[in-house]
Amino acid sequence: MAAAAYKADSRILGVILAGGQSRRMGGGDKSLTDLGGQPLLAHVIARFAPQVATLILNANGDPQRFAAFNLPVVPDLDGRADGPLAGVLAAMDWAARSASGVDAIATVTSDVPFLPLDLVPRLRSALPLGPAVAVSAERRHPSIALWPMAFRDRIAEALERDERGLNYFAVRNNAVEVSFALSEADGQMIDPFFNVNAPSDLAEARAILARSHVSSPPTQ
Repeated sequence: MAAAAYKADSRILGVILAGGQSRRMGGGDKSLTDLGGQPLLAHVIARFAPQVATLILNANGDPQRFAAFNLPVVPDLDGRADGPLAGVLAAMDWAARSASGVDAIATVTSDVPFLPLDLVPRLRSALPLGPAVAVSAERRHPSIALWPMAFRDRIAEALERDERGLNYFAVRNNAVEVSFALSEADGQMIDPFFNVNAPSDLAEARAILARSHVSSPPTQ
């Protein structure tokens, strides 16, 4: 697929949340699973990276397992696996230290190989004072969202109260929903946020690629 036809916004830091434990995939790093000859993560990067000026990974454990992607790897605070909301906080703190001028964090997960190429600008255009969350097929995807840096302290306070749910936080903070349509590939409708959670999902993603070449990341 062609890259997005707009200039990436330097005020937005892109973050791929890669800290899940992949239980339904049998454990390990789901994001490194082969999909069409490339790691699943490579497909996400290929579609997401052109939409942001700077891209990082949020992951715990040994960062060297992601060395081939040449991206900063930012763990949760103290390396604790406290869920995706903690990943957003870690990214915000990294941005405050290392990416001056950033005023919002765009997050996606590491298992969505068919991301829309206009995800970030559409979220940005809908951004009010609160977060903007992607929606498809009447389903909210709170881990695919835009989070204003101004919400950093609210996120920290939520985690201190052990409120770790991204969706709960988004609802409490009046997140705007941004709807994305399904796309067609060789006669089949595909959710742009189709995620690979289980071996059956991986098989379906491979079949989609084989039929339609929806995503074609560069060779690592």
